[in-house]
Amino acid sequence: MNYTADAPAVWDPAFAESDDCLLSTDQCVVRGQYYFVKGLLEIPVIGSDEVFSWGVWVSLSRENFSRLADLWDRRGRETEKPHFGWLTTDLPAYSTTTLNLKTNVHIRPVGERPYVELEPTDHPLAVEQRTGITMDRVQEIAADLFHSSRSEQP
Repeated sequence: MNYTADAPAVWDPAFAESDDCLLSTDQCVVRGQYYFVKGLLEIPVIGSDEVFSWGVWVSLSRENFSRLADLWDRRGRETEKPHFGWLTTDLPAYSTTTLNLKTNVHIRPVGERPYVELEPTDHPLAVEQRTGITMDRVQEIAADLFHSSRSEQP
């Protein structure tokens, strides 16, 4: 019921050797100029209590990234207002790119990934987040992801 991206779309494994780059399971910095946080873009599954989650990366301004880093281990951080960002994960289950969709990142209690809310547009991903998806759509996404990962293998 979930898929996660290991890094933002702009990440190159060669960056790992640079002093001004960082990739952890939750945060990423590229060239000391671009800042990213990992969150969950959740989609309700119609007719159930389940949620399908995309583990995605969102770019933040330097100020918002610093603020989030300051609050990372602080109790009560979920009262923080949402932070604007751009989606930087291209999800393979959509024919239209998901890169650069506008988001709001909502900080949740310590130990929980932030919640990523898309701007309400007509992009299929944004529509699915607002209206939910069927279990058949979940299975379709799983099949797309399986075929996508197999085609990337040497």
